[in-house]
Order: sequence, then structure tokens, then C-alpha cells
Amino acid sequence: MIFSDSLLDTTIDCLKMLPFLFLAFLLLEALEHHSSEKMNSLLLKAGSFGPLIGGLLGCIPQCGFSIMASDLYAGGVISLGTLLAVFLSTSDEALVILVSTAGHFGDILRLIGVKIVIGIVAGYAVYLISALIRKRHPEKKKEIGDLCRDAKCGCHEEGGGILKPALKHTLQVFLFLFLFTFVLDVLLSLIGIASLSRIMLADTVWQPVLAALIGLIPNCGASVVLTQLYLEGVISFGSIVAGLCSAAGLGLVMLFRMNRNRKEDIAITLLLYGISVLAGILLQILF
Repeated sequence: MIFSDSLLDTTIDCLKMLPFLFLAFLLLEALEHHSSEKMNSLLLKAGSFGPLIGGLLGCIPQCGFSIMASDLYAGGVISLGTLLAVFLSTSDEALVILVSTAGHFGDILRLIGVKIVIGIVAGYAVYLISALIRKRHPEKKKEIGDLCRDAKCGCHEEGGGILKPALKHTLQVFLFLFLFTFVLDVLLSLIGIASLSRIMLADTVWQPVLAALIGLIPNCGASVVLTQLYLEGVISFGSIVAGLCSAAGLGLVMLFRMNRNRKEDIAITLLLYGISVLAGILLQILF
């Protein structure tokens, strides 16, 4: 029963992400094949608006945006600040649950507003700090072509077009996400994350620390559990904000899958977690 339910849930979740995966790879292939100095200049100028746009788009209840952002970051199209803005503002299924529960309209507006502000502010802070670091310590810029690890994939064949390599990359990543999500869903069903969360999350100022740790679990179930715990009064508003800020869905999985620099991937994860915890603790103290 657990395997069949997990298989069904995984299939539904991954199919929802499929259009975002394809659009991301199609965009990357188009930029790689048809890039020019003018296009690169436009992307560079648009980078300063990245955290703002990322923070606003990320609040839409669909983890496909975080996956798409990871693809674009690994291809050097968006900045680290923009990536974190998307991750921090992403709410996954949490908003859907709140919308379907009567009497929580105020919570929805407050949660959306706070997460957007956190995403934009943190995104711009990281964007500016990263720019300063790059000036002092120049490093090799990410290239869209770096995403292609297989020389035989046909991405760079003359006259090969963009559709075939985009479809191939989409299929490869889709299968990876499907297997990962299925295994993780089965494990969570067997362990029982809800019961573990109830034991761990005591009503203290350090509650956001544990909530953000649960949010890092790359599965939609983490945000669902956190939302239910909040609705039942088990965790505070600060804690659900911390948990949902770190809950980037499968965006982190995609980051580790597509970005070759493991030290950078770990640093981004720790940065996401740290910002989420800090925001949660501040809200916990204030409210």
C-alpha cells in the first residue's frame, strides 16, 4: 500500500514539474545556440532585478520554479541572489493547504508577504556581497555549456537545433527526480515524519531551528507537515516561516544534480538554512 501510494504521489508531483524542466532546458539551449554580446549584456543588466523578480515569482505555489531557478543558476543565467530569492519565497503546497482551510485568509496574506520580503531582502544582500567578492577575487564565470556533461548528447552538433537536446536533458533529469522522490517518499512514509516532528518541535525560541531543518527535506511532504503543525497550533508563525523558507522543494536536489561545484552547492544549502533560521528566530522574538 505504501509503495503504490508513493508511486502515485511521485508520478503526479513529477509530472507537474515536467513543463518547468522542459522550459528551463529549452531556454538554456536557446541562449547557448543563439547567444550574442547583446544578449549577454541584456542578461547582465537584468541581473540587478533578479532578486525582485525571483522573490515575486517564487511565492506562486509550485515547486517547479525552484527547479527552473536551479537550472538557470547552474547555467550562469541568473545570480546566486536570484536563486536564493526564489528558494526563500517558494511556498510549495503550503498555500494550497491554507487556502483549503477556512478562516486562514489572514495567515495566507501574512505568510506570502513575509516570505516575499525575506526572499527579496536576502536575495539583494547576497547579490551585493557576491558582487563585491567577485571584484576582489575574480573567478571563472558559469557557462550554459557547462551543463552538458555528456559529449555525445548532441547539444553541440552543428545544425542540431535546440529541441532535441532540451528534450534529452529533460528526460534524464525527470527520471533522476522521479527515482529520488519515490525513494524519499517511501522512507518518509515508513519513518513517519509527522510523529517525529511533534516530538522534536517544542515551543521554544529555538523551534525555528528544527523547523528549518525539516524544511530542508527535499519533498513536498515536509511543507505539508509544517503547515498542518502550524494549523494545529504545534508550531509558531516564526517556525513555519523558517521551515517554509528553507523548503525549496526539489530545487536543492536539482542544484546538486546540475551544478558541478559541490562546495558551492553545500555553501548555498547552508546559506539558505542560516537565513531561514535567522528570519524565523527574529519573528519568534518579535511576535
